[in-house]
Amino acid sequence: MARKKFDLIVFDWDGTLMDSTATIVTCIQAAAKDLGLPVPGNKQAAYVIGLGLHEAMQTVLPGLDAKDYPHMVERYRFHYLTKDKGLTLFDGVREMLTDLSQQGYFLAVATGKSRVGLNRALDSANLLSLFDATRCADETFSKPHPAMLQELTRELGQDMARTVMVGDTTHDLQMAINAGAAGIAVHYGAHAPPELEELNPIYAATSVPDLHAWLNDNA
Repeated sequence: MARKKFDLIVFDWDGTLMDSTATIVTCIQAAAKDLGLPVPGNKQAAYVIGLGLHEAMQTVLPGLDAKDYPHMVERYRFHYLTKDKGLTLFDGVREMLTDLSQQGYFLAVATGKSRVGLNRALDSANLLSLFDATRCADETFSKPHPAMLQELTRELGQDMARTVMVGDTTHDLQMAINAGAAGIAVHYGAHAPPELEELNPIYAATSVPDLHAWLNDNA
Protein backbone atom coordinates (compact mmCIF):
# COMPACT_ATOMS: atom_id res chain seq x y z
CA MET A 1 0.00 0.00 0.00
CA ALA A 2 1.36 3.41 -0.92
CA ARG A 3 2.29 5.74 1.88
CA LYS A 4 -0.33 8.42 2.36
CA LYS A 5 0.94 11.09 4.72
CA PHE A 6 3.57 10.10 7.27
CA ASP A 7 6.92 8.36 7.54
CA LEU A 8 7.61 8.96 11.25
CA ILE A 9 5.06 8.26 14.02
CA VAL A 10 6.04 9.61 17.43
CA PHE A 11 4.21 8.36 20.52
CA ASP A 12 3.91 9.80 23.98
CA TRP A 13 4.40 7.10 26.63
CA ASP A 14 2.32 7.58 29.80
CA GLY A 15 -1.40 7.59 29.08
CA THR A 16 -0.85 6.83 25.38
CA LEU A 17 0.99 3.51 25.28
CA MET A 18 1.21 2.70 29.00
CA ASP A 19 -1.86 2.64 31.26
CA SER A 20 -0.21 4.74 33.96
CA THR A 21 -2.32 7.88 34.41
CA ALA A 22 -4.04 6.85 37.64
CA THR A 23 -0.76 5.64 39.16
CA ILE A 24 1.03 8.90 38.35
CA VAL A 25 -1.82 10.93 39.88
CA THR A 26 -1.70 8.82 43.05
CA CYS A 27 2.09 9.20 43.33
CA ILE A 28 1.98 12.99 42.92
CA GLN A 29 -0.66 13.19 45.64
CA ALA A 30 1.32 10.85 47.93
CA ALA A 31 4.48 12.93 47.47
CA ALA A 32 2.65 16.11 48.49
CA LYS A 33 1.11 14.36 51.50
CA ASP A 34 4.54 13.07 52.61
CA LEU A 35 5.85 16.63 52.78
CA GLY A 36 2.76 18.11 54.43
CA LEU A 37 1.95 20.14 51.31
CA PRO A 38 -1.46 20.85 49.79
CA VAL A 39 -2.58 17.66 48.03
CA PRO A 40 -3.63 18.41 44.44
CA GLY A 41 -6.92 17.06 43.16
CA ASN A 42 -7.09 14.36 40.51
CA LYS A 43 -7.59 16.82 37.66
CA GLN A 44 -4.74 19.06 38.81
CA ALA A 45 -2.37 16.12 39.09
CA ALA A 46 -3.42 14.61 35.77
CA TYR A 47 -2.94 17.93 33.98
CA VAL A 48 0.85 17.88 34.50
CA ILE A 49 1.36 14.37 33.11
CA GLY A 50 3.63 14.62 30.11
CA LEU A 51 5.71 17.48 31.43
CA GLY A 52 9.23 16.92 32.69
CA LEU A 53 9.19 15.95 36.36
CA HIS A 54 10.52 19.26 37.73
CA GLU A 55 8.18 21.25 35.46
CA ALA A 56 5.30 19.03 36.54
CA MET A 57 5.91 19.66 40.24
CA GLN A 58 6.30 23.40 39.70
CA THR A 59 3.00 23.46 37.78
CA VAL A 60 0.96 21.33 40.16
CA LEU A 61 2.21 23.17 43.28
CA PRO A 62 3.13 26.66 42.02
CA GLY A 63 3.36 28.31 45.45
CA LEU A 64 6.22 26.24 46.82
CA ASP A 65 9.60 27.57 47.79
CA ALA A 66 12.17 26.56 45.17
CA LYS A 67 14.01 24.39 47.71
CA ASP A 68 10.92 22.19 48.16
CA TYR A 69 10.65 21.01 44.54
CA PRO A 70 13.59 18.58 44.67
CA HIS A 71 11.97 16.97 47.75
CA MET A 72 8.69 16.61 45.82
CA VAL A 73 10.55 14.98 42.93
CA GLU A 74 12.34 12.60 45.28
CA ARG A 75 9.14 11.55 47.03
CA TYR A 76 7.31 11.13 43.72
CA ARG A 77 10.08 8.86 42.43
CA PHE A 78 9.99 6.84 45.65
CA HIS A 79 6.28 6.17 45.29
CA TYR A 80 6.39 5.58 41.53
CA LEU A 81 9.23 3.06 41.76
CA THR A 82 7.17 0.96 44.16
CA LYS A 83 4.38 0.72 41.59
CA ASP A 84 5.83 0.89 38.08
CA LYS A 85 6.49 -2.82 37.73
CA GLY A 86 2.75 -3.39 38.00
CA LEU A 87 1.91 -1.09 35.11
CA THR A 88 0.72 -2.56 31.82
CA LEU A 89 0.46 -1.45 28.21
CA PHE A 90 -2.99 -0.58 26.93
CA ASP A 91 -4.63 -3.48 25.13
CA GLY A 92 -3.47 -3.61 21.53
CA VAL A 93 -0.30 -1.52 21.89
CA ARG A 94 2.19 -4.29 21.20
CA GLU A 95 0.25 -5.49 18.17
CA MET A 96 -0.07 -1.94 16.82
CA LEU A 97 3.61 -1.11 17.19
CA THR A 98 4.71 -4.44 15.70
CA ASP A 99 2.41 -3.97 12.71
CA LEU A 100 3.48 -0.36 12.07
CA SER A 101 7.15 -1.31 12.35
CA GLN A 102 6.71 -4.17 9.89
CA GLN A 103 5.03 -1.76 7.46
CA GLY A 104 8.21 0.33 7.43
CA TYR A 105 7.22 3.34 9.51
CA PHE A 106 9.86 4.95 11.68
CA LEU A 107 8.62 4.80 15.28
CA ALA A 108 9.75 7.01 18.15
CA VAL A 109 8.83 8.04 21.70
CA ALA A 110 8.76 11.59 23.06
CA THR A 111 8.06 11.55 26.79
CA GLY A 112 8.15 13.57 29.97
CA LYS A 113 9.80 10.59 31.66
CA SER A 114 13.48 10.62 32.53
CA ARG A 115 15.90 8.52 30.48
CA VAL A 116 16.27 6.07 33.34
CA GLY A 117 12.49 5.87 33.72
CA LEU A 118 11.81 5.30 30.03
CA ASN A 119 14.54 2.67 29.74
CA ARG A 120 13.02 0.82 32.72
CA ALA A 121 9.58 0.98 31.13
CA LEU A 122 10.77 -0.12 27.68
CA ASP A 123 12.73 -2.99 29.18
CA SER A 124 9.81 -4.09 31.35
CA ALA A 125 7.41 -3.95 28.39
CA ASN A 126 9.97 -5.57 26.04
CA LEU A 127 9.42 -2.85 23.42
CA LEU A 128 12.89 -1.38 22.99
CA SER A 129 13.54 -3.08 19.64
CA LEU A 130 10.41 -1.56 18.07
CA PHE A 131 11.50 2.09 18.38
CA ASP A 132 14.01 3.78 16.11
CA ALA A 133 14.64 6.68 18.51
CA THR A 134 13.42 8.04 21.84
CA ARG A 135 13.68 11.38 23.59
CA CYS A 136 13.12 12.19 27.28
CA ALA A 137 12.47 15.38 29.22
CA ASP A 138 15.80 15.27 31.08
CA GLU A 139 17.70 15.23 27.76
CA THR A 140 16.19 18.35 26.21
CA PHE A 141 13.38 20.88 26.72
CA SER A 142 10.12 19.71 28.29
CA LYS A 143 6.90 19.62 26.28
CA PRO A 144 5.32 21.69 24.78
CA HIS A 145 8.66 23.05 23.51
CA PRO A 146 9.24 21.58 20.01
CA ALA A 147 12.77 20.35 20.73
CA MET A 148 11.91 16.65 21.20
CA LEU A 149 10.28 16.43 17.78
CA GLN A 150 12.98 18.55 16.16
CA GLU A 151 15.71 16.31 17.57
CA LEU A 152 13.94 13.08 16.65
CA THR A 153 13.38 14.14 13.04
CA ARG A 154 17.02 15.22 12.73
CA GLU A 155 18.30 12.00 14.28
CA LEU A 156 16.24 9.86 11.92
CA GLY A 157 16.66 12.07 8.84
CA GLN A 158 12.91 12.67 8.59
CA ASP A 159 10.76 15.56 7.39
CA MET A 160 8.63 17.32 10.03
CA ALA A 161 5.83 17.68 7.48
CA ARG A 162 5.68 13.86 7.27
CA THR A 163 5.80 13.37 11.05
CA VAL A 164 2.83 12.85 13.38
CA MET A 165 2.76 13.07 17.18
CA VAL A 166 0.32 10.82 19.05
CA GLY A 167 -0.54 11.80 22.62
CA ASP A 168 -3.13 12.00 25.38
CA THR A 169 -2.38 15.54 26.62
CA THR A 170 -2.55 19.10 25.38
CA HIS A 171 1.22 19.24 25.99
CA ASP A 172 1.70 16.62 23.26
CA LEU A 173 -0.56 18.35 20.75
CA GLN A 174 0.88 21.80 21.47
CA MET A 175 4.40 20.43 20.97
CA ALA A 176 3.31 19.10 17.58
CA ILE A 177 1.88 22.50 16.65
CA ASN A 178 5.05 24.26 17.83
CA ALA A 179 7.22 21.90 15.78
CA GLY A 180 5.10 21.98 12.63
CA ALA A 181 4.10 18.31 12.88
CA ALA A 182 0.62 16.79 12.73
CA GLY A 183 -1.06 15.75 15.99
CA ILE A 184 -3.34 12.85 16.88
CA ALA A 185 -5.20 12.85 20.21
CA VAL A 186 -6.13 9.80 22.22
CA HIS A 187 -9.17 10.10 24.48
CA TYR A 188 -8.28 7.39 27.00
CA GLY A 189 -5.46 9.17 28.85
CA ALA A 190 -4.85 12.14 31.15
CA HIS A 191 -6.59 15.11 29.50
CA ALA A 192 -10.27 15.47 28.73
CA PRO A 193 -11.47 15.25 25.10
CA PRO A 194 -12.75 18.86 24.97
CA GLU A 195 -9.32 20.18 25.99
CA LEU A 196 -7.65 18.07 23.31
CA GLU A 197 -10.13 19.05 20.62
CA GLU A 198 -9.34 22.75 21.14
CA LEU A 199 -5.94 22.03 19.56
CA ASN A 200 -7.48 20.61 16.37
CA PRO A 201 -5.83 17.18 16.12
CA ILE A 202 -6.19 15.50 12.73
CA TYR A 203 -7.83 12.55 14.50
CA ALA A 204 -9.00 11.61 18.01
CA ALA A 205 -8.85 7.92 18.89
CA THR A 206 -11.09 6.40 21.54
CA SER A 207 -8.93 3.27 22.01
CA VAL A 208 -5.68 1.73 20.84
CA PRO A 209 -7.45 -0.52 18.28
CA ASP A 210 -9.22 2.59 16.97
CA LEU A 211 -5.86 4.39 16.69
CA HIS A 212 -4.27 1.36 15.01
CA ALA A 213 -7.05 1.13 12.43
CA TRP A 214 -6.90 4.85 11.64
CA LEU A 215 -3.13 4.77 11.19
CA ASN A 216 -3.42 1.76 8.88
CA ASP A 217 -6.00 3.51 6.74
CA ASN A 218 -4.72 7.09 6.79
CA ALA A 219 -1.08 7.39 7.83
